[in-house]
Amino acid sequence: MSTLSAFSAEQEHQVKLGLAERVSTMMGRKWEEGDWSDVYCRAMGIPDSGWSNLHIDVNYRGLGVEFKMLRAPRLGDDRIEKICGTTLMHPSATRSIRIDDLDIDAAEAMEDVFRQYRELIEDRTAAVRKRSADGHADMRVGWLLWETKLREFLYWEERMLPPRSEDYYATWNERPAMGSRKASKSLWIFDKTTRLKRYSVTTSAGIKIQPYFDVPAPDDEHLYQFRVQSEPVGTDGVTLWITAATASELANRVGSIDRQSVSDMILRVGRSIGGDLVVRDVDREERPAVVAVEVSRVAFRCLGDQWAGVNDDHTVRLFLQSVAEVAV
Repeated sequence: MSTLSAFSAEQEHQVKLGLAERVSTMMGRKWEEGDWSDVYCRAMGIPDSGWSNLHIDVNYRGLGVEFKMLRAPRLGDDRIEKICGTTLMHPSATRSIRIDDLDIDAAEAMEDVFRQYRELIEDRTAAVRKRSADGHADMRVGWLLWETKLREFLYWEERMLPPRSEDYYATWNERPAMGSRKASKSLWIFDKTTRLKRYSVTTSAGIKIQPYFDVPAPDDEHLYQFRVQSEPVGTDGVTLWITAATASELANRVGSIDRQSVSDMILRVGRSIGGDLVVRDVDREERPAVVAVEVSRVAFRCLGDQWAGVNDDHTVRLFLQSVAEVAV
């Protein structure tokens, strides 16, 4: 695996702001493919054609990027970099594959699957070349991983290369019916050198290629790590990423959004209240800006104990409700 440079320093910064902005308004809903497509294209300054299984996700002036996204295994309180250097399985590289005869030899089935996969890549490469000024196509796969609470994201890009049959061997894996579970048959494809599984091709509930992919090491120069919620700063600070509307209300209630003022108010109100709170909605623009507000770690722990929300913005809104209700 060889990773590629994906962003300039400014584009990387814009991706972080875009992720923080998106997460600050999600209120616990699941991350979707269109979320990343929007963040990526805005940061790169290119039109967003929308995520789709039917066409390549980015096709712009010779750049072709196919996004593959996956929620990381449950990490608890561990940082997402814990999965760096590991191998994961993606549930589907493509569904544009057919196996007409499940009784053929495994090697023959692998050849047919790889042929169809190559043809799909060739078709998408041709579509990118068609929109390129010089006929060049820079074809990439972009991998995005995130952890359950949407605090951290990993992203990297690799060359989009068709698999070569001579590098792999295949076996059929059959599971008999058991209880309510139906019998199933999958094609397992292994790397000849490492003897590790690299693809699983399902044949029940729709045929699809499930690739096994390697997460780069944490010090890979082209691995981008984004912390967009409750971001540690130095030895005694935490940055909260909140919407501009919430930041404006925070400034009105506290008098300032500087670290000392906000931290002091959190601790003063935290000592005065307890119990559950219900958040009140605040008006937002369709695409709100995001604001970074730093607090001390002591104040951050108090926020988590008294006003734990689904994200930083929700937590601060819960806190602001208490500010309004408690005489300070």
